Amino acid sequence: MSKVVLITGASRGIGRASAKLLGERGWTVGVNYRHNARAAEETADEVARAGGTAHLLPGDVANETDVIAMFEALEKIHGRIDALVNNAGIVAPSVPLAEMSAERLRRMFDVNVYGAFLCAREAARRMSKDRGGSGGAIVNISSAASRLGSPNEYVDYASSKGAIDTMTIGLAKELGPQGVRVNAVRPGLIDTEIHASGGRPDRAAALGAQTPLGRAGDAVEVAQAVVWLLGDAASYVTGALLDVSGGR
Repeated sequence: MSKVVLITGASRGIGRASAKLLGERGWTVGVNYRHNARAAEETADEVARAGGTAHLLPGDVANETDVIAMFEALEKIHGRIDALVNNAGIVAPSVPLAEMSAERLRRMFDVNVYGAFLCAREAARRMSKDRGGSGGAIVNISSAASRLGSPNEYVDYASSKGAIDTMTIGLAKELGPQGVRVNAVRPGLIDTEIHASGGRPDRAAALGAQTPLGRAGDAVEVAQAVVWLLGDAASYVTGALLDVSGGR
């Protein structure tokens, strides 16, 4: 019986790469997306070609009704959920805090923090042994920005990822006795579309050259860490914050 995972923000980047790698291992993947149905369908096709099964799950992680609906839909089909990759996140144009609008700040924390907490909550409700679950694993996608702070770029994004680090540590202790492992991956300068949405499409390449490894990373390199943390090879790993940042 294949394992069942829900990946938020799976239509691109790290989410898509993780979905494909899990498909190669025969997993069933719930592909969450907010508005780009075509990109989500492409992810689902990649999962299927790799040997897995995919289900499209539209929904905004910052909307509680949407979050509950996508968990219920996947659970209805397969009877359980074994894992969550808490990947959905946003960034905004690089500006100092003094120039950030309240609307920007609210959306940043709604998606990156509130949304991640809602998804982790629904996973905990379904995986915890004291609630009838069989255990499982949660991997939160944080960022190296959580320890670097991103001054003059996006301290709001960095701070939202700091909250994810803290949630990971606390939830690992809370859910460990329930058979649920909780870890985070903290990517560094990874060549994905998120930099373009922040107004600097060349950011990863330019700053990646300054890392000890001398280059930006790619989404597959992060996905490899995600897949390892979800699997049996990481059975004694929980509460870890794993940097995939080229030494930055």
